[in-house]
This record gives sequence, structure tokens and C-alpha cells, in this order.
Amino acid sequence: MDRNIRTVEDVLRLLDDLFTPQADRWTSGAADWWDTFYGDRSRAVPFFVAKPDESLASYLDRGLITPGRALDLGCGPGRNALYLDSLGFQVDAVDLSPTAIGWAEERARETGARVRFLQGNAFALAGTELSGGYDLIHDSGCFHHLPPHRRISYLSLLDQLLAPGGHYALTCFTDGEAGGSDLPDAAFYRDARLHGGLAYSPQALRRIFSDLTEVELRRMRDEPPESAYFGEPFLWAALFRRDA
Repeated sequence: MDRNIRTVEDVLRLLDDLFTPQADRWTSGAADWWDTFYGDRSRAVPFFVAKPDESLASYLDRGLITPGRALDLGCGPGRNALYLDSLGFQVDAVDLSPTAIGWAEERARETGARVRFLQGNAFALAGTELSGGYDLIHDSGCFHHLPPHRRISYLSLLDQLLAPGGHYALTCFTDGEAGGSDLPDAAFYRDARLHGGLAYSPQALRRIFSDLTEVELRRMRDEPPESAYFGEPFLWAALFRRDA
């Protein structure tokens, strides 16, 4: 007889298990899937290029954020983490995939960057390897791969790690476009999969992050191949601030 539900985390793990193993993109067990994804560097994946998000560059160019301590969630091969390092940030970057972290560390050695890369689940690392007081928490493509119930874990991470007055920058799938799914939250549990990732409307993002102050929420600019920046118009670019 199983009667193991006692805490919120017990409930979250139970909900994790409602998804098929092949759907997992967010627990430590998903590392193998992401390793396969990042294993072939020749694939035509837009964000494999060593370019930062145009939105992140725009925030810095306009003085909306300034150098300090930064955390890059789901850093992949490190393109945004290395950019932040080049501008004087003290950067921690985390990803589930050892392959992605290895690629990011190669890029760091080539450029002389001093980013601290961590392989693992950010939820598990919060409070240990990841300690509070980040002036910037940046997420380009991690949040939209979480199932609905893991927003609770995500918001808890922000509450624990984002400094008063700090900023949270998010890039995620837009609603009504190719890329993310517009299905309601409950449908993902019925289907036991995430359909490639969750799309979000501006209203949904404002509701989820309502404890933060909105600075900007817009579509990403469509950057041409020759641009120094990454930008795709099927993504939202959002910047929020935690009031002091």
C-alpha cells in the first residue's frame, strides 16, 4: 500500500510520474534526451549558434539591467552566459545535459570566459550550489519545457534566488504560433506528454509572474542570419523586476 504523499514536493513528483518517460524534459532523468539533442553540433538548430538573445542585448544597451551576479537557467551551449560574462557579469549557468555543459565549457576556454557551469537540475541545486542574491536570472527556452505543476518549483526558485531589485528575463514560446502548444494545462496530463513545449499568452505570463513588476513584454525581433544576435518572432521576450 502506497501512502507516501505528505509534502508539496511529494505531490509534484507524483505529477511528474503521470507523464511518459519519453516526455520528460525537466527532471534529472531527462539528461540523456538533451545529450542526444546537443550531440550533433552540425544540426540546423537556430540557438546552437554562439549568439546572445537580441532581447538580452537590448536590455543591456538601454540600461534596463546592469552587470552583477547572473544565473542562466537551461544554458545549453552557453551563448547567453558567455555574453553576460563578456560584459562584466559574474555568471553561474546550469543545464541538465552534460553534453551541453561540455560544449559550453569548450566555448568558455576559447574565449577566456570565467562562467561557472553546473550540470544538474536547477530545482535541486537551489540553496546549495546556487545561492541567493542574483541580480539577474535569465531563461531562454527552459521555462516552456516545464509541465504546469512545475511552475510551482520555478516560482519558488525565483523567490529563493532573485535578489531584491533584481531582474528576471524570460524567452519562451508565444501562443498561436508554431513551436509551442496552446492546449490547456489539463490536456498535457491526459496526453501524458508536453507536445514539444507549452505556449504562453501575455496574460498568462503576467498572471504567473504577478509577484514581479513587468518592465517589458514583447515579441522577439526576427534577426537575420548575419546578425550578431539570436531572434525568432515565435518567442516572447519578457523582463520583470523584483521590487526591493
